[in-house]
Amino acid sequence: MDALRLVENLLPSLTRAKKAQLLRTVVQDLDDAFPGVESTPDVCGGEPCVVRTRIPVWVLEQARRLGVGKEELLRSYPALRAEDLADAQAFVRSHRAEIGDQIRDSEGA
Repeated sequence: MDALRLVENLLPSLTRAKKAQLLRTVVQDLDDAFPGVESTPDVCGGEPCVVRTRIPVWVLEQARRLGVGKEELLRSYPALRAEDLADAQAFVRSHRAEIGDQIRDSEGA
């Protein structure tokens, strides 16, 4: 039996409190699981970037806020794929404050 099936079979026997605890554990485990985004200390000062590129996520978010469309971003950054933009947007939704701080920092530079 695989792990997912095991958890599914155990779920009905858990109390609401135990289910909530399990959910918190899963969410915490997934919190930094963004396969399309990575932070590397020696790349762009460790800021989260789209994998395979040196394009910081905050740059894409700032462009989006300024009204730049997906098609234009893909033309401007040939290394980007549509799924990269989706991964970056998912990262932004989960790390809104961090990305906002990076945008503000760039405007002050």
